[in-house]
Amino acid sequence: MATAEATPQERYLVGLVGAGIATSVTPALHERAADRLGLRYLYQLLDLDRLALGADAIGSLLAGARRFGFRGLNVTHPCKQAVVRHLDDLSADAAAVQAVNTIVFEDGRAVGHNTDTFGFEQGFRRGLGDAGVGLVVLLGAGGAGAAVATAMLRLGAGRVVVVDPDAARARCLVESAGSRFGRGRVEVGLLERVGEHLERADGLINASPVGMAGHDGTPVDPGLLPPHVWVADLVYRPLRTRLLGEARRQGCRTLDGGGMAVFQAVRAFEIFTGHAPGVDEMLADFEELAARA
Repeated sequence: MATAEATPQERYLVGLVGAGIATSVTPALHERAADRLGLRYLYQLLDLDRLALGADAIGSLLAGARRFGFRGLNVTHPCKQAVVRHLDDLSADAAAVQAVNTIVFEDGRAVGHNTDTFGFEQGFRRGLGDAGVGLVVLLGAGGAGAAVATAMLRLGAGRVVVVDPDAARARCLVESAGSRFGRGRVEVGLLERVGEHLERADGLINASPVGMAGHDGTPVDPGLLPPHVWVADLVYRPLRTRLLGEARRQGCRTLDGGGMAVFQAVRAFEIFTGHAPGVDEMLADFEELAARA
C-alpha cells in the first residue's frame, strides 16, 4: 500500500473488540507506530468481558463505533465470524475466509478486511520458512483457523487436516478452502485420532483459544507430539504457552504467535491510516511489550 505523507491534522480513533483483551499489547503497538509517523492516534479496548456482553453484541458495538467517529476497529475472538453479517462489504481475503479482524469506516460504509492471513504468512516465513509443509494439522476452525488454513495453502502445504470439536464448523472450513485450493488438499480430522494425524504430519498449528489467558491448558495431549513435528501457536498472551513449552521439551521446533500478531497489526495500521509503519520498529516494540506482560 502506498504511503501518503502525514499531515498535522490527521487524527484517528480506533479500537479492538473481543473477549479477555484487557492485557492486549495491540493499543501500544499501534500508538507507538503512529507516534513515529507524527499521527494523532487513540486506540481503545472494547472488552466483551468487562462490558458483560457476548459475541452477539458485535452489531450494536459496531453501530456505536460508527456513531462516535471511530475510523475503524480490530476484531478478535469470539467475533471474527459473527461480525461479517453486519458489514457493507468485504475485501477479497475476508470474503474468501468469511472472517474479519479489521474494519474500516469509509464513505458511510463498514468494510471488513482480514489481515490474519497475511500476518501468519509473514510470521511463518520468518520463523519456520525452511520447515516441511507436506501435511499440516490445524487445530481450530474458527475465524483464525480459516485465515491460517488459507495462509498454509498459499505457502504450499500439500494437505491440511482441520480438527475442531465442532465437526460442522470444521466441514465448513474444509468445503470453503477446498473449493479454492483443491478438495484433495484439505480434509476434516478427528480429535480422537489427532495422535495418528500427528505421526504422519510435518507440523501442528494451534488456532484455537486454548492456551490464551483465561483458557488454560493445551489443545492436545503434549505426549502425542512426535519430535519431528514443528509446532506453531497463534496465542501470544502469553507468548510462551504451555503447548510450546511442552513441544520444546519433546524436541520440536516451535513458532510463537508474536510474528503473526505484529504483521497483522502492520497491515491493519496501513488500512486505517494509509501509512506504512516501520516493521522492524514494531517487532522491537512487541518484544518489549510482551516481556512486560
